[in-house]
Amino acid sequence: MLALYGHPFSSYTWKAQIALYASETPFELRIVDAEHPDNVAVVKNAGPAGKMPVLEDQGNLIFEATSIIEYLSTHHAAEHMLVPVDPDPATGMRMLDRVFDNYVMSPVQTIVDEYIRSPDAPDQSRIAEAKEQLTKSYAWLEGWLQYYPPVDHVTLIECAAAPSLFYADWVHPIGDEFPRLARWRAHLLQLPSVARCVDDARPYRANFPPGAPDRD
Repeated sequence: MLALYGHPFSSYTWKAQIALYASETPFELRIVDAEHPDNVAVVKNAGPAGKMPVLEDQGNLIFEATSIIEYLSTHHAAEHMLVPVDPDPATGMRMLDRVFDNYVMSPVQTIVDEYIRSPDAPDQSRIAEAKEQLTKSYAWLEGWLQYYPPVDHVTLIECAAAPSLFYADWVHPIGDEFPRLARWRAHLLQLPSVARCVDDARPYRANFPPGAPDRD
């Protein structure tokens, strides 16, 4: 059985878990926290940044959530369901994957990091810059979504979008000016593989540094 080293509240662990759940690939989640030092050691030694998630498959360690999904698509998912074989649509999916990681999740992490660094006095200028980037990303995604209607299956795009938009809306709510994006976020959270991650993470919501909203 595959082993995924990560944490139920981690957005990038979600990203890999969504792919595993959607492809119905059996796996064991090995929690990475202070109570599981052996799992922490695996993650720290797997890659140069020592970040979760890490997938273990018969002794092979794959780090970075996108690489894990690519690996699952090649070796475990039926008919490359997560990433298509055709190079052109695959390139488009990888481009959107970078949008969600770099232009949605990255500014979210900036905001979260500010509250971790200084809970009582986070740098409001850095938070404002991150929120401005999120607004730009929301606007771009609102336009892109006219060409990408919601689907009930999971690809690399849904794996990347669901966790990043879930947490982005917590730190910088998606406004009424972005109706397609708001509807798509709601649709993503109802996909069975995503809903399972949301439920698994509920016990940890109190730990969200800026304060988790009482919704979703």
